Amino acid sequence: MCILFRLFNVKKSPGLLLILLFLAYCPALVVAQPVNSKGLKDYYKDYFPIGVAVSPQSIKGKETAAFILSQFNSITPENAMKMGPIHPAESRYNWRDADSIVAFAQAHGLNVRGHNLCWHEQTPYWLFKDAQGHQVTKEVLLQRLKDHITTVVNRYKGKIYAWDVVNEAIDDDSTKFLRNSLWYQVCGDDFITKAFEYAHEADPNAVLFYNDYNTERPEKRERVYKLLKKLVDAGVPINGVGLQAHWSLYEPGQQDLVATIKKFSSLGLKIQITEMDISVYPWEKERRAKRPGESDTYTPEMQQQQSEKYAELFKIFRKYKKVITGVTFWNLSDKYTWLAQYPVPGRKNYPLLFDQNMQPKKAYQGVVNF
Repeated sequence: MCILFRLFNVKKSPGLLLILLFLAYCPALVVAQPVNSKGLKDYYKDYFPIGVAVSPQSIKGKETAAFILSQFNSITPENAMKMGPIHPAESRYNWRDADSIVAFAQAHGLNVRGHNLCWHEQTPYWLFKDAQGHQVTKEVLLQRLKDHITTVVNRYKGKIYAWDVVNEAIDDDSTKFLRNSLWYQVCGDDFITKAFEYAHEADPNAVLFYNDYNTERPEKRERVYKLLKKLVDAGVPINGVGLQAHWSLYEPGQQDLVATIKKFSSLGLKIQITEMDISVYPWEKERRAKRPGESDTYTPEMQQQQSEKYAELFKIFRKYKKVITGVTFWNLSDKYTWLAQYPVPGRKNYPLLFDQNMQPKKAYQGVVNF
């Protein structure tokens, strides 16, 4: 620093003196600035928006908020807009968390995907019961669905560009079609059609999606396509399909993913990757305890496999950028992943591009080096 003072005539440049003093006494702030300030959103600016699922806590923390803004240009509320959290009682809404996320997005110019309007899980008990505890009629349930969707979508009209309207309506059993949820038991498949109609009425400009998982498996792909085609042929206001992309090192294969993209987009629907993570373990649906001796070490082999898998998948996404209109990761980093609790509580998982310390992993390089 003394050399710098000798090199410049600071008496003639008091502004320069202030800068030199700042450098002398705050070197940590200077060193902390990254050499490469590009984020995921910048690498993919010519392809599609890159989003992330967020919580109210993640947008409040200075470190996590700055991280979100550096990497992403779209956000999805992970839980705050699901029916249970946002509408716990018929006459009561909890707006605080959802409002805070939308306000953060508005303040920083981020897109928002609404998630979700109708689902068989995280649905409050009151929706399906009358004052005496009896199951409500189809007419009552559809009216409650309309009231909910209209109220929520209207509140964020013009601030949320896309909604996951119906989530996971296809049954897990490959021999069945629609999931035997209470929605289906009371309303048949009309609840799906009506949900899209209600959402479109509330915000005609919003992009409306059907959202599901394991959509790349051939047997489920066919059943999802059957539902989508039925909706499109009936003139239901559906605009796209969300592939949740809760994938693993072992699936999907390239052929299955490409076949899915082609089949769904053939209906004129846009595609978004809505909840992406790549588990280092094979897919499991049912919860279970961690087995004795079951390792959860993130081996070098896993790291390399995961990087190659991410690179393979994003190469396909880029190829089909005309129909893929967004990719969203399901949380910020391995520190916050839902897979730490599902399907094996307490088992470490490493599904995202950033590690426990929010640093880019080898998988990150697989996504941005193209």
